[in-house]
Amino acid sequence: MPATGSCLCGAVTYEIDQELSDVIVCHCTDCQKSSGSAASHNIVVATEKLKLTGAAPQTFAKVVDSGRTLTRTFCGVCGVCGSQLFSQRNTNPEMIVVKSGTLDDRQGFKVVMDIWTASANPWLARDPSVPQHEGNRPPPK
Repeated sequence: MPATGSCLCGAVTYEIDQELSDVIVCHCTDCQKSSGSAASHNIVVATEKLKLTGAAPQTFAKVVDSGRTLTRTFCGVCGVCGSQLFSQRNTNPEMIVVKSGTLDDRQGFKVVMDIWTASANPWLARDPSVPQHEGNRPPPK
């Protein structure tokens, strides 16, 4: 069964046909500002495995700390929700990052890494047993 998710108002919906489990926590200042929170909890999926099933979302692109352009996808349908759903680097169109809080079923996930810890809030507890990276995650091996 595919994983499903949506924005807060429910207009933008999606399905993911891929096994999900690993969460990467990003502490960069852009993720903090865009989410209004201390960090962003993300699950990387293959772009081809994600299918929009509801209304079309809107996007916002910005050059981020890594120097890459990051496009954030959010609900712009109802005029008030604005939920962030996905983000995608211009250099990696084959991957899309799903904001884990938008998934309908959030059971069974585990944090596997913290990135951009150099800008992490000192009051936010992090799990020292997972890899910590001051900047971006290293490329997969």
